Amino acid sequence: MKLRYRFRLYPTPGQQASLAQAFGCARVVFNDAIAARRNAYMAGEKFPSVVELSRSLITEAKRTSERAWLGEVSTVVLQQALRDVDRAYRGFFDSISGKRKGRKLGAPKFRSRRDRRQSIRFTANAKFSITRGGKLRLPKIGYVPIKLSRPLPSVPSSVTVIKEASGRYFASFVVEVAPESNDVGESAIGIDLGLGHFAVLSDGTKIEAPRFLRKAEDQLKRVQRDLTRKEKGSANREKARIKLARAHARVADARRDFHHQLSAQLIGENQAIAVEDLSVSGLARTRLAKSVLDRSEGLLRRGDWTVVGRGVPVRPLPLRLGDLRAAGVGAGRDHRSPVRAD
Repeated sequence: MKLRYRFRLYPTPGQQASLAQAFGCARVVFNDAIAARRNAYMAGEKFPSVVELSRSLITEAKRTSERAWLGEVSTVVLQQALRDVDRAYRGFFDSISGKRKGRKLGAPKFRSRRDRRQSIRFTANAKFSITRGGKLRLPKIGYVPIKLSRPLPSVPSSVTVIKEASGRYFASFVVEVAPESNDVGESAIGIDLGLGHFAVLSDGTKIEAPRFLRKAEDQLKRVQRDLTRKEKGSANREKARIKLARAHARVADARRDFHHQLSAQLIGENQAIAVEDLSVSGLARTRLAKSVLDRSEGLLRRGDWTVVGRGVPVRPLPLRLGDLRAAGVGAGRDHRSPVRAD
């Protein structure tokens, strides 16, 4: 299976400028590709392929005075931007035709230089590498200091460099790993995702909701109020914006860490896991939206179970409360739900 390993990057000011240039060039190629496809659609012509777009938007564009600066960044970054456009259109067409399940996807949109989150991707063709001195070598950017908290299990096939709204930089590696065997017998467990508790397990264990957002609300309100009082376009407003983004990032990091630790514990103790088939997106449109989103229960059902690389099957658990009541199981709904009645 393929997993992602994410590590913190600490680029120097010069490397930050080079990364900003790469982000901008990738964004321009991405937008040019969308414009080319839209123009072909309006003209009733066939969509240009990735090869055709690469020739016209990268190879030939570099020879013009308007796009000569595209040659100052790695070509792999620009090629991957075209791949992203192609993948986005395929997902859009699969969505409207019914081939893709789940929520409907819209047509790809232009990227803005004001987007707070920026990213570029390097594949193995770019010949990126991690040095023994703990630095990530990126073409035309240099040796970027990286905090390797754990070794990679295999040679990565690609790395995505991400700049968050808070100003933090990360490197996300895609690696191939073999699923680990989970030698814990035939144990299995069911999970009910509730509002009274974060989750209730089929063995009666109740997991309290951490309420990360609720606890940080007062601080977030103060920082947000400070931002609104700053003059638009000023340097102080940008400092206040970064301060607010970092406050939100701390909440998101704490929530993500909680989900990872819980899923790793459940994986290590069980061979199979059944999770309540809960419509989190539907609940997020009700008056309980803040509480539902604060728990981010969707993270627990969206593949976090493979965070440690173990092949533990996870499947939705249908609720049959009538059968459970007839069996006399528990008094509370959250306690009844994860118990199987078959």
